[in-house]
Amino acid sequence: MSRLRTAASTAWLLTLLLLLGLMSLSWNLLAAVLYPLLARQRGLALGRRVISRCYGGFWAFAELTGMIRIESQAMDRFRDESGLIIAANHPSMMDALILVARLPRSACIMKADLMKNVFLGAGARLARYICNDSPRSMIRLAVSDLQGGGQLVIFPEGTRTTQWPVNPFNSGVALIAKLAQTPIQAVFIDTDSPYLGKGWPLWRLPPLPIVFRVRVGERFAPSADPAALSRQLEQYFATDAIARNRAPW
Repeated sequence: MSRLRTAASTAWLLTLLLLLGLMSLSWNLLAAVLYPLLARQRGLALGRRVISRCYGGFWAFAELTGMIRIESQAMDRFRDESGLIIAANHPSMMDALILVARLPRSACIMKADLMKNVFLGAGARLARYICNDSPRSMIRLAVSDLQGGGQLVIFPEGTRTTQWPVNPFNSGVALIAKLAQTPIQAVFIDTDSPYLGKGWPLWRLPPLPIVFRVRVGERFAPSADPAALSRQLEQYFATDAIARNRAPW
C-alpha cells in the first residue's frame, strides 16, 4: 500500500509539473506575439497581471491535490501599494512564483539565461521583468520601475539558501532602495521541505505535503549607506532563521 501511495504521489507531482510547464509555454507563446504589438505600459500591466493570475490558479489547483499547502495571504495587503521592494529569503525555486501570485504589480529580477528560456522568457519580457546580466542596467531599470509605481520582488541572497542561517546578502537591494527612495519590506518564506532547494531535482518526491508559509516582517527605510543597510537586513533575516531553527535546503 505504501508503494502504491508513493507511486500515486509521484504521478501527481509529475502531473503538476507538466501542467505548470504547459501553462507557462502557452502563455509565453502568446506573449511572444503580443510583445511587439502592445505599447510598453500596456504590455507591462497585462504581462504582470496574467503571470500573477496563472500562478495563483496553479497554486489553488495544487492545493486541491493535497500535495502542496501554501499560506501566503499575508501578501495581499501589498497588492495595490506602489513603489515597494519586497525582499525575501530564498529556500526554494518556488519562492518567486509564490510571491508574484499575490502581487500583480510586481516585477522580478531574473538571471540572463532564464530570460531566454522558452517557458519563461517571452512572458518576462512582456512584463518588463529585469535581467541581471549587467549590474548597472539592472539597477537603473529597477529604480525606474519603482519610481513609476511598480513593485520589485528580490532575493538579497542572490541564489537559493545553502548556508546557515542565510547566504551573504549583496548590497544591490539597498542601493536600489536608496536611488529610488523606496522602502524595503522584509518577507519570510518558511518551509520544512527540501523540495527544489539547491541541488534537489524537479522529479524527486519530497516528504508530503509540501508546506510554504509567508510571513511579513519589518519595513526598512532607504539609507544613505547601502552597505550598512545590507548588513542590517542580513542580520535581521539571520536572527529570524536562528530563532525559528529554520534550516536552509
